[in-house]
Amino acid sequence: MKDKVRRGGGRNQAKNEDTSPAIPNNPVDLKNEEDTVSVKIQGAGIEQFELQVHKFWLVQNAIIALLSRDEVFPRSNLSLSLAGAALDPLSHMQSLKGFKPGSILRLTEEPYTNHSARLHLARDALREGRSPSLLDTITQNQPQDSTLQNGKNLKRSLSNTKTEVTNQDSPPEYLLPGSHERPLMALLPNSSQPEAPSCVRDLSLSCWNPPPGHRKMQGDFMYIIVVTTEGRRCDITSCPKGFFLNRSTEEVFDPRPAQSAPVCHCLTDLLCHLSPAFKQAFTILKNKFHSPPLEALPTPYRTLSWLGPPCSSRIHRNTFSRLGVDEQPAQVPDWNEELQTARDLPRGNLEERLQRDKALLQVNSAFVRAVTQGVENVLDGFLEPVNGNPEDPAFLWEGLFMSQGATSNVFGGERGRRAAQRLELRAVQAYSEMEGLHTLPTAVVDYRGVRLSAQGLAPGLESSEQDQEATPASRGLLYGVNAGPQESVQRRRLLEYLAHAAKALSIQRHIVVSPCGNVVPLFTSVDAQGLVGADRRYYVLDVFRSFPADANFCPETEEKKSASIEDGEQENCKDEVKTDFWPDNYCSDTGFPKCFPHGLCRLRPELLQAFVQHKHNQFSQIVREKLGEHGSLEECAAADACKEVGSVSDLIFEMRFNPNIYSPGIRFPCTENASTNLQKRLLQEAAAFIITHQIPAFIDCCLQNNEAPVDGDTLKKALHQKGINLRYLGNVVKAITKSEEKEKLRHILRIAISEIFMRSTKRIFNSFVQGVDVSCLSAAVSHFLCCLLVPHYAPSSTSDDMKKKSRRRARGAGPSESTPWSTLTAVEIWNMVCQDAAQTYGITGILGTGPSHLVEHYGLQKMSLLREFCLKTGVQLRLKDYFLDNQNKAPLNPEDILNIFPVVKHLLMPTVDASKAFCTGKTSLQKGLLDQAYEQLKEASYLYGRVCDDLHPEACYCHSVLARVAFLKGKTAEARSIQLKAVVISERVLGFDHPDTIQQYTLLAVYMQAGGETTLAQKCLLRARLLILTVHGEDHPYTAALDSCLGLLMTGSQSEQYLNSALKINMSFFGATNIHTAFSHHLLAQLMCSKGDYRSAMAHEKQALSAFTSMFGEDHAQTRCSTEFLSTITKQAVRVEKSIRQAGPECSEQTVECLTPTTETVLEQMVLVTGIRKIVQSDRFQEYKLKHKERKAAVAKEVIESLLAKANPVDGANKEEKQTTCQEKESASEAAKSVEPEAGADKELPVETNDVNSITSDAGGSDLPTTDEEKKAKPESDKLNGETHGATETAASPSSLKAMTWADIVSKPVVANGPAAVIPAVNGASETTQNGEPEE
Repeated sequence: MKDKVRRGGGRNQAKNEDTSPAIPNNPVDLKNEEDTVSVKIQGAGIEQFELQVHKFWLVQNAIIALLSRDEVFPRSNLSLSLAGAALDPLSHMQSLKGFKPGSILRLTEEPYTNHSARLHLARDALREGRSPSLLDTITQNQPQDSTLQNGKNLKRSLSNTKTEVTNQDSPPEYLLPGSHERPLMALLPNSSQPEAPSCVRDLSLSCWNPPPGHRKMQGDFMYIIVVTTEGRRCDITSCPKGFFLNRSTEEVFDPRPAQSAPVCHCLTDLLCHLSPAFKQAFTILKNKFHSPPLEALPTPYRTLSWLGPPCSSRIHRNTFSRLGVDEQPAQVPDWNEELQTARDLPRGNLEERLQRDKALLQVNSAFVRAVTQGVENVLDGFLEPVNGNPEDPAFLWEGLFMSQGATSNVFGGERGRRAAQRLELRAVQAYSEMEGLHTLPTAVVDYRGVRLSAQGLAPGLESSEQDQEATPASRGLLYGVNAGPQESVQRRRLLEYLAHAAKALSIQRHIVVSPCGNVVPLFTSVDAQGLVGADRRYYVLDVFRSFPADANFCPETEEKKSASIEDGEQENCKDEVKTDFWPDNYCSDTGFPKCFPHGLCRLRPELLQAFVQHKHNQFSQIVREKLGEHGSLEECAAADACKEVGSVSDLIFEMRFNPNIYSPGIRFPCTENASTNLQKRLLQEAAAFIITHQIPAFIDCCLQNNEAPVDGDTLKKALHQKGINLRYLGNVVKAITKSEEKEKLRHILRIAISEIFMRSTKRIFNSFVQGVDVSCLSAAVSHFLCCLLVPHYAPSSTSDDMKKKSRRRARGAGPSESTPWSTLTAVEIWNMVCQDAAQTYGITGILGTGPSHLVEHYGLQKMSLLREFCLKTGVQLRLKDYFLDNQNKAPLNPEDILNIFPVVKHLLMPTVDASKAFCTGKTSLQKGLLDQAYEQLKEASYLYGRVCDDLHPEACYCHSVLARVAFLKGKTAEARSIQLKAVVISERVLGFDHPDTIQQYTLLAVYMQAGGETTLAQKCLLRARLLILTVHGEDHPYTAALDSCLGLLMTGSQSEQYLNSALKINMSFFGATNIHTAFSHHLLAQLMCSKGDYRSAMAHEKQALSAFTSMFGEDHAQTRCSTEFLSTITKQAVRVEKSIRQAGPECSEQTVECLTPTTETVLEQMVLVTGIRKIVQSDRFQEYKLKHKERKAAVAKEVIESLLAKANPVDGANKEEKQTTCQEKESASEAAKSVEPEAGADKELPVETNDVNSITSDAGGSDLPTTDEEKKAKPESDKLNGETHGATETAASPSSLKAMTWADIVSKPVVANGPAAVIPAVNGASETTQNGEPEE
């Protein structure tokens, strides 16, 4: 999509965009143009062309970029030279001698090796199972201009539809409100491009392959057979110089070169010489059917598509596998060494950090690909275990160690083993970011019901060959319960690293009793081990219990075991071991603590962060109360507050947690009883905090936000952001059912029930599929799905069908009736699912007796359940329309199961600088500083392009926010161009039907409408509606936003249908007195006016006015706007009625046209509906801004007068200071009043609607200035917005140095009951409060 993003259309398109290649860096250089140099490329039999290269590129980056160019593709194994000198691939372009703009770089064909020759043949390999990008197909018109390239069709369609407004065909019936049809064929529409022409009939290895010994010694790598479209059979030899035609036939082996046959470095050059038909087809293929760079680049990690091609067989031959070529490297990689080398790269400046982040991402991406392939080989039976343990087989493959892990009854058997693998990955992620400590590359893969953990091979321990059995220290083990007492420089350094990591992870240093009876101090969990590898690096291993235990699932019996100590020691202890610190009536009301199927229930880091913040708020409140009531010293007040909130320190507030509390079999010395009691108290309070605070907070957030979770993945992310584990889904369901707003939360309840059902189903499926032979896998999966989705499905039908088909095909008798999976019934599967849900989530009876209960009581869709099942298990279905409402007939058959892909959980490599720039840009946007946000987000998108080629979830969000800011600044064409890119990234990285992709399509529709592309905007909105109908259904708040936008763009009865649907949904979710409902009434009133139905228009506008008055009051601008509009409607209705009575109906048509909304009005209303701008509920900010400007002008005037008055300068300065101080104090008071009511509102740009046809923004700098006065006022407005939100950056102008500002006033120390403690602020200023905390 590079071309589409760069030249996608729009009258105000930016002209300074870069045309550099998308590989390996950002296709649009948003930072500056000084990094880009234009050079000329020659050689290798290609015509000269220009290439845009970045100075920071390595030579190998330029080579990679060249290999993706149409002029060079599909050539490979090339090098670059400058002025006759070969260039080192690892050299920087800017460091090359003689390199300058306009330099001529020459391509040189390098000799092949056996491996590089195979890779040359595999460049166009077919890849399966990845999420496609459909934006090009969706936005294309009907087939036109088929001679255009794929990247140019969208541009032509965009230019042709700019002036089209209403000539869009009616949407299909399944996209109209109220439709229950969910066709899957529409999800992946076929492209309007014709199929690629066939270049050859066959391409495979020759029967004479591999070459005999005497031919190997002459340089033959392999023999290939090519059958051209003319029917000619060509035997080709691969050698170091390239490829040539030999004299072999099917019967005779003659490897000598054929007469007059050239040796070509590229295979396609040879085929063009041998076959004119191939030359013609290949030319068409190169000119037409190449993908844009953003679509052609491989994603770092595979994004699975749960729908495959409509035909279960291959459409194209996979030359990749038929040639016997694989992606295995020439030598077995050392994944650990590669990862640690990348982590140890320097980070002294920005360029070094970007290179390090990119290297980490590339290594981890290659590691994950290798893990995926290795797990497939293990479970497909291609590898044998290296150990003799059948319960825990271990496998070695390509530098990977893969195992399931040993089961333990202490942890809960199979469930505990899976939990340990998941927790190990999460803890490795946490420790991998710690300075000085190293962890092994790790990934967890679920495939065919089995979970395997894969790691890179450990480097070995630093030890002496002569002394292998002396002590743990001699074996390199420096830390752990079994390490034993030892003292060394390396151990001290390792303890320093572990202490630093414990502080960052909020882990309390504690003491345990080892199995040998020794007292061991620990900074980690009891299982962790620290060692020095043979590479002299410090490694930490076995960290799966690094996070503190969840006390809600640690019953008292387990507590006694974990806290047990010897009776003799107990008598000598002063402090008793207590077990009950729960809040009053907590256990009786909630039923906690209780048992869980496994014993590894751990708290999430997000929960610990929220709990610490909650405790800090309590600490601050206690300190303020004690200082106010008794006037005590700050030290005493802080000490008392620390004791009350449970701080681990008696002097300062500090929260740390012991990960070994509630761990079975762990003993603590009696001297640690006080610390143990405190840790139990903290863990019990943290566990109760989930039920009493976080779950209610999550429910409140869902009530106030129309962008609520849409599917199980977004629900999981929303819960995890609050620190709520998914094992609390049952508690979330119970909290919603008991809530007074249950009806408004039905979409959250629906998703939670679906997630409970699907997660329990996945566990049953894992056990089910492990016992199935590979030959029966498709039949077994389809049978399981039929039993799951069809209430009265008879399993015998599948067996009979298979038998009949097998007899017809003479392949055997089909599956036997006695096969365990074939005899499983729908009732048995449902009972097992319900039993697992009751055991895991503590809910009974909610799932009912079958899928019909879920559909009838909760509004769940079977299609949504099918999608969730496939995404969680890796199953890929054939693309077709499935009829799931039949109560007896099987909706799927074995041919519909195309594949099962591994589902991989892996480490996330950080993009530090890009993420910082992105967060800074979002913060500036929240403050209303659009200019700063725009520059910071451009910087962030540039950095994401440098690190990950934009194919990253955070890069997608960054581009989306950048497009929004560009739109708010009036750069409509740029916003549309950036949003096009965001849609493609979202489809490829997150998934073509991911909820975030739905939102990206909606935003793209707004920006297209802003450019006059109404037809394309309708297509994008219809695409978004199709996706949300498939993923969730129509009953969701975000569907109302889509329907409102469609109602604004559609005409006739369809517009009324969509607007009525939006009103119905908003009314049911938000009630009558809500901004969404009121705005729906207003849009309907506007539509009715355009139709001449003034009676209905007045009725809707009265409802809107009532809601606005209830929410904002009568003096709010929105209320006044609604009042004026209602008055206009009433007057117009009276005028039309009089005209009809006097002059007939002709006059009424002209009157209706006057009330038809303009295109600008439609756009502004779409902006409000989609949340790009929001209506603020207070006018105090506007009033304060005006007063503040007046006072600043008055202060500036006085400063100028004082400078001109040279008599008595000291007195003048004092007078000026006094007046400034008084005025600015009053200004600060006004600011406090204006900002306070907005503290709980969403941090969006405050916007109010002042007229029915215009919506303006309150935030300074949010709209482009249109007059000279606005241009002058813009810097002051930006500065004001920064000040009102706490910004402290000011320009060092002469007036600001001599005159105090409002920021100077609010930053003065505030002293109460004694001297204030001065705390250095982040920005260098000194902010002081009563308790020493920074004042907000």
